[in-house]
Amino acid sequence: MAKLNFGGMEENVVTREEFPLDKARAVLKDETIAIIGYGVQGPGQSLNLRDNGFNVIVGQRQPSKSWDKAIEDGWIPGETLFSIEEAAERATIIQYLLSDAAQIAIWPTIQKYLTAGKALYFSHGFGITYKERTGIVPPTDVDVILVAPKGSGTSLRRLFLEGRGLNSSYAIFQDATGRAYDRVVALGIGVGSGYLFETTFKREVFSDLTGERGTLMGAIQGLFAAQYDLLRSKGHTPSEAFNETVEEATQSLYPLVAENGMDWMYANCSTTAQRGALDWWKKFRDATAPVFEELYESVASGNEAQISIDSNSQTDYREKLELELKELRECEMWQAGRTVRQLRPENQ
Repeated sequence: MAKLNFGGMEENVVTREEFPLDKARAVLKDETIAIIGYGVQGPGQSLNLRDNGFNVIVGQRQPSKSWDKAIEDGWIPGETLFSIEEAAERATIIQYLLSDAAQIAIWPTIQKYLTAGKALYFSHGFGITYKERTGIVPPTDVDVILVAPKGSGTSLRRLFLEGRGLNSSYAIFQDATGRAYDRVVALGIGVGSGYLFETTFKREVFSDLTGERGTLMGAIQGLFAAQYDLLRSKGHTPSEAFNETVEEATQSLYPLVAENGMDWMYANCSTTAQRGALDWWKKFRDATAPVFEELYESVASGNEAQISIDSNSQTDYREKLELELKELRECEMWQAGRTVRQLRPENQ
């Protein structure tokens, strides 16, 4: 295990160099890994594990769109694709990759197959951290571990196919066998992680929920909308407002940040842009800091978890979600975005 030092604070990380794929295969050579759920994370993690040479099966409800997608991806009914119950019974490691709401609903079924020595794997700390709300309390004689890729399953798969990796956090909630560390790191390498950094189930879910509602999704949409609406109200055209708000950010500037950091992006912009960014970023930080404080407290108190449980468990959740996404999709800003994307050279 390597150490990263951040201004005097050390973090435990595991790299592919110190824990190569061959070692991961050796650790898991006698294991059967069952992917339960084939939605957001299931396809990417299962396909990467399969391509990396691990013994993987998929458990999914039938009939369902996810079952059909699994077949399209090459999983064979009766050989590598089974019902949730049969996959869980066959497995020595159960990767519990259903949505948080579905994990609650299916837990009584999964619990029956968690016999001594097995491992229960999560990619989100939600079910364990909020166990008083979810009812997910594993037996004491199984390993309970977590690998959380820092991105969607789609990104995990795409980067894997490009020969790259998506960084992941890892955590051990319960080490019943004495092998939990080797198991979790081997699985992290197997699913295609760039490197693994240590966390806890609680820290993972607190940071994850804050990030999703904050700069990863919620806050960024709010900032985009505020600037776009302002520019439109001042007479700028939809194309100009979208290009200055979203297109330049995502196509030009954010890749520079990803490459070498914010200072490097600043250094590769005009001096006028540099001056303005340096003058204004702290004002935006100070304006949004109270919102982030409110958000984190809502996460830590369990309020965000309860909202998710209540809404996602409603029978008409999918229909309501589609209405909200439709409103977003059909707003002027993202309609302008569709037009702008079509005009990119690669799409002409």
